[in-house]
Amino acid sequence: MSKRDFPKIHFYDQDFVDIYDKTWSWLQDFWLNPKTGEQSPDGYLIYPQNGSFIIDQFESIFSSFYIVYSNKNYNANQNLDYLYARQEDNGAIRWKYNAATDTPVTDPSNPEGVGLPLFAWAEFNLYHKSANKKRIKEIMPILQKYMAWLEKTFKQPNGLYSVPIAASTMFNAPRDNTCYPIDFNTAVAVNTLYMSALGDILNDKELSFQYRRLYFSLKTRINSLMWDRESGFYYDLDKNEQRLPQKTIAGFWPLLAEIPNEDKAEMLIRHLTNPQTFGTEHPFPTLSADSSDFSDMGNGFRGSVYPPFNFMVIKGLEKYQHWDFARECTLRHLYYILDGMFPSNTEVKGDVWEAYLPNKEGQAQMPDNPDYPRKRFLIYTGLSTIALMIENVIGLSISLPRKTVDWIIPNLEIMGIENLSLKRNMITILSNKSSRGWEIQMESEKLYYFTINILGQKKKTLPIPSGKCSMLIDKL
Repeated sequence: MSKRDFPKIHFYDQDFVDIYDKTWSWLQDFWLNPKTGEQSPDGYLIYPQNGSFIIDQFESIFSSFYIVYSNKNYNANQNLDYLYARQEDNGAIRWKYNAATDTPVTDPSNPEGVGLPLFAWAEFNLYHKSANKKRIKEIMPILQKYMAWLEKTFKQPNGLYSVPIAASTMFNAPRDNTCYPIDFNTAVAVNTLYMSALGDILNDKELSFQYRRLYFSLKTRINSLMWDRESGFYYDLDKNEQRLPQKTIAGFWPLLAEIPNEDKAEMLIRHLTNPQTFGTEHPFPTLSADSSDFSDMGNGFRGSVYPPFNFMVIKGLEKYQHWDFARECTLRHLYYILDGMFPSNTEVKGDVWEAYLPNKEGQAQMPDNPDYPRKRFLIYTGLSTIALMIENVIGLSISLPRKTVDWIIPNLEIMGIENLSLKRNMITILSNKSSRGWEIQMESEKLYYFTINILGQKKKTLPIPSGKCSMLIDKL
């Protein structure tokens, strides 16, 4: 690995800082050359299990959202590029590959090996953290071929996509008889929304319009067929387009795709505070607590809390400006991860896990699978301990192409980030209380625009020159 430092975070609770730092230090153990099994800076992010080296589409997409903050110690698009390089002539990119043999992983539950199509969302995020427009131009033909394959293979006459439930990664969720999964259809909508945005970045109006039209078509069908007003929720459909009864975490994907209007969004979000459904002690369970299949042990996707699904819900809350609630849920989620790291039961060795219990501290359990959940599964947990830590606890939103850093915080606390690489610009933003009041200290190598938004109090955008500077909140 190169010798750059990772960005440092400052927060009043040192345990949060410690688990953030530990995640970066552990990561090198999973950056591997799949041919040799050895650690390698030119390898891939892989969690080796039973001697196999699998590169998974879902995991690769989600992990890019936190690796992008590594100050280029790790290549956030390495796994994605591996998947793109294996695109077939018909446009297919399969859900999993054995990286030791470079062959797709086949499974009878998912014969076409289709995964949740979220590449454009990941690429849009990478672009705003790197400003690499050339990359967008290079990968667009790959993403277009992939979308064409999805449409040709899985789109039905009713405008919805029918895929095996295994494509959702929710392996034992009680979603029997699902023909049209809400999560897969919404993921296609997310992808078309960001394909349109990537078209705008390339200044290709035709491309942008083509995918925006697909997005609105799918949005209309999801709202008309999958939304139930009485329960305020989005559901899977069976082959007869009838809504199925189970409320799963998949029903929140529409927030990320901006599918519900304000009224529907408020009804949906109320489930996140309702202890009878998704407002459990540890937010958010993968199955509604009022389901007869719900398990307090977690039992896979029958109640466990998974970091990537929490990340999805929290990013959906941001779309509807629920910043304060998103931060509150992030903090609660992180406290439970910390409890798993430093358990009160001294006989149990703490660590970070793939999945957690919904109503008390500790890792989820699955009676018939002693290997569940996977220990130190950083591919998932890094989303919480790094991405959510920077974006929702510290509260930073960064865009290199726009040269902007937005700091959205509910109230002033001693916190910030130090030596975060913005392309060829290292920045530091720290808030401290001095004798003159609350002060924000900043250091930068180049000019950028800084927006501070203290919810309900003040919002101000200022050009930040190179060098060191500070501002007093009371003077804004």
